[in-house]
Amino acid sequence: QVQLVESGGGLVQAGGSLRLSCAASGRTASSYRMGWFRQAPGKEREFVATITWSSTITAYADSVKGRFTISTDNAKNTVYLQMNSLKPEDTAVYYCAQKGRSGSAFRSDDYNSWGQGTQVTVSS
Repeated sequence: QVQLVESGGGLVQAGGSLRLSCAASGRTASSYRMGWFRQAPGKEREFVATITWSSTITAYADSVKGRFTISTDNAKNTVYLQMNSLKPEDTAVYYCAQKGRSGSAFRSDDYNSWGQGTQVTVSS
């Protein structure tokens, strides 16, 4: 099992930046995949970005491509989500999650460990 703790959320004006962190403790592996998802009020949880602990493969939702960057610091067992040029529609609770080698990198149901979430609010 792995425990995931997110931090770095907050209130920011449109066009601003935030960096989210997800600290992992427990079972990880270079082939395991980390993902960031978000859920806005009244909406389903949606995929944002994903990366393997080896940092060899990344992918992004079209809505954040070119604005968000996912990365890892293996020495700290931490995954980051750098969010630039934030928009009001990026407002949501952001979750990090880990999955093993099986399943889809884009489906939340295929991730088996989740953090508690961190609120990101972007004002217009």
